[in-house]
Amino acid sequence: MLKHKLKASFKAFWKNLRFNLSASDNPVFIGFYKYFYKPKKGSLAEFISEYSLSKKGDFYVIQIGANDGITHDPIHKFIKRDRWKGVLLEPQPDVYNQELKKIYQFNEGLHPICAAIGKEDGTQKLYKIGFSTMRWATGLASFSLEQIQDHFRNGVVALNCKKYGLEIPKDPKKQIVEVDVEVISPQTLIKKYNVSHIDLLQIDAEGYDLEVIKIFDIGKTKPRTIIFENENLPKEELEECYQLLKSNNYRLQKFGRDTLAMLNPPQEFERFFESGV
Repeated sequence: MLKHKLKASFKAFWKNLRFNLSASDNPVFIGFYKYFYKPKKGSLAEFISEYSLSKKGDFYVIQIGANDGITHDPIHKFIKRDRWKGVLLEPQPDVYNQELKKIYQFNEGLHPICAAIGKEDGTQKLYKIGFSTMRWATGLASFSLEQIQDHFRNGVVALNCKKYGLEIPKDPKKQIVEVDVEVISPQTLIKKYNVSHIDLLQIDAEGYDLEVIKIFDIGKTKPRTIIFENENLPKEELEECYQLLKSNNYRLQKFGRDTLAMLNPPQEFERFFESGV
């Protein structure tokens, strides 16, 4: 137990240090990723890095499920390094106010907003862990009650509780809570922020990824690239997602838990799609 607590304390210290360095736009933090960082060859990070640099400071992102903006976030370093513009959505008010809004406070042209994406403007119920506000817990929040119940059944919640010295409440009402969160439609978002093009639609929606892609009506909005998590989608939904993307002229490549989709990849990025999906 002591070992777990010490490890958790060190992780919390390291997370806070990275967060503060990034939020303050510390030149050492930015300089590391600009001059020293080298992503692994053939990795998703290498694709994002090369794709970002190819846009020469004109990169526009829409991120669905931004959470704290840095933990397990595949695009944070590139947002900071190359000064991306765009809109970052996080529906949990506490996470948005305490973390996401702060970490991008000095990034001009980047708009963190406290909202989820949906078919229509309004509100929607979000299901979340009721007894912890740690990053692992807020990262499991989902519009699917079944999805978050699965995390209890498959041991994900128990594993994290053991890691951080927490106990799962016996009362089911304290295990999962529901909150009403703001919802914005793609049409409103595009109009409000005067979005002329989408270089990357980044999705981390805890099993809601297919729905987000459908909501965005990719045949019309045509994000040049889409990155989404594949591991939380049932096999049938994942196949439906892949077929929807392919029918709209996207090439696909799986990178572990993430899938990359690019609209008619130019020759310079062909090598990332050689094996394909």
